Amino acid sequence: MLWTEKYRPAALGDIKGQDRIVAILSSCASAGTVPHLMLTGPHGTGKSAAIRCFARELYGENYETNTTIFQTSDLFLQGKKMLEEDERYAHLYQKGQSLIVNFKHILKWYASIRPLDADFKLMVFEDAHALTRDAQQGLRRIMERYSGTCRFVFTTTNPSAIIPAISSRCLPLFFAPIPSDLLIAQLQEIGGKEQGGAAASCTEDDLELIAAAAKGDMRRAILMLQVASETGSCQNLAALSQPETANVAASALRLIQSGDINGGMRQLESLMIDYGLSGREVLAEIREAAHRDYNDPALARALAEADARLGHANSEYVQIDAFAAGIREIFP
Repeated sequence: MLWTEKYRPAALGDIKGQDRIVAILSSCASAGTVPHLMLTGPHGTGKSAAIRCFARELYGENYETNTTIFQTSDLFLQGKKMLEEDERYAHLYQKGQSLIVNFKHILKWYASIRPLDADFKLMVFEDAHALTRDAQQGLRRIMERYSGTCRFVFTTTNPSAIIPAISSRCLPLFFAPIPSDLLIAQLQEIGGKEQGGAAASCTEDDLELIAAAAKGDMRRAILMLQVASETGSCQNLAALSQPETANVAASALRLIQSGDINGGMRQLESLMIDYGLSGREVLAEIREAAHRDYNDPALARALAEADARLGHANSEYVQIDAFAAGIREIFP
């Protein structure tokens, strides 16, 4: 069994490093007053776990009945094939209609179901950035129509992909990367429960290496600890965990340094389009590559300025392209 599932938070209080958000969700659950929500932040910071724990606290034993979760990335990647084969949607699937028409029909059907012993139900859209513009426009009208009996919840790593008509209706909750000290404490707790494996014998230095490689991602840190336990070693985990996105970011910097700004822009846009990274996650990958290969104070300032602009921007693509164009003069 994967340790990420075995040690998945069962209650809001079990979620690490998100105290402010846990307090807000606990207050909403206690009062029974819930707005539409948009949960944003990097992978592995507790967004999906928080929603499930929130639903359990809000509805008690009826939480599964009153919570409908749509895996939007799977739906829009697999298309009609998923609608035909998934038992949740097969009885609603209209073969002669487009994916968007089917999507709206299914949403309306689920939204029209009355909640059980509650004033409203939760409609959760995980990886909401995968929703196309047409799907979001249709979803906006459904939100307007069914807001009396449904609360819509969106989780995403890329909030700029959500149209303003939806994001403006939601309370934004940002899940920050988990601090290293909390990651290490959680890994130590898991290591203490898993007797007989390398996880129990990893030194503090080993756990610090895992935390550094995880970069605030609790799920990744736990997976790496399980790998250490099963292989019997905590060595070389940082190298094994080096993602493909880091290589793409390093390649983009090399292209910009050589004068191929357009090529560098395309590589950075690919991180958002093909790999699903948010603008801030792209900057984080660039920061790692810059620290490793360049370590230039001017580049650090450019990264800081771009990060600040992303907090007030409607289009992350424009800001990332502007960053790429602006750093060319930094390189000799």
